[in-house]
Amino acid sequence: MKIIFLGHASFRIEIAGQVLLIDPWLSGNPVLSEDQHDTATAGASHILLTHGHFDHIVDTLPLAKKLNIPVVGQYDLIGHWSETEGIEGIGFNKGGTVRLGDVEVTMLHAVHSSTMGTPYGPKCIGSECGYMISGEGHTIYVSGDTDVMADMALFQDLHAPDIGILAAGGHFTMDMKRAAYAATKFFEFKTIIPCHYKTFPILEQSADVLIAAVPNANVIEPEVMTPIEL
Repeated sequence: MKIIFLGHASFRIEIAGQVLLIDPWLSGNPVLSEDQHDTATAGASHILLTHGHFDHIVDTLPLAKKLNIPVVGQYDLIGHWSETEGIEGIGFNKGGTVRLGDVEVTMLHAVHSSTMGTPYGPKCIGSECGYMISGEGHTIYVSGDTDVMADMALFQDLHAPDIGILAAGGHFTMDMKRAAYAATKFFEFKTIIPCHYKTFPILEQSADVLIAAVPNANVIEPEVMTPIEL
């Protein structure tokens, strides 16, 4: 299995014969150069979305049409796009599980917001979510943009993820201290990959606080386009 950071909160996960693009943000991503876009998305089998903010979905429709692959996410948005944009979609909701080949994906609760800009102002397009992604003997918790929440105890009990991809940059999501609290209070991760940090000056620039606070897990600060093999 390979987890490849595409910058900010975007990932390419190669698992059990599938290539999943998580919240792929290419256009305007300050840490992923344009000449890396094709390599980052080559062979993708699905796009998974956590919510509607531009830095998570702006490239979804062009990619889905270019690569001819389905978009996986909340029923409301996926159904709308399937009808209006002609894309293939797999729409479901929190607590639901879908199979993508030999990969199981369960949608989870998150605490954030989910809007898309329109000429008439922001439009709500469902609610924010996270995912448990299981395959090859691993379960990955993709937190999406969220604060720490008591629901995480249930996620551990139900799914026992060994890998956590945690939004931890602060300001818009939990920061490194709060992510560390979540990791030690609720989870038993073997590997933690922080994200949604360093992209902009307003976000945290280092994972040192998380690394120091969670000595029992391997905290990996991801490098853009450098595979993490697990």
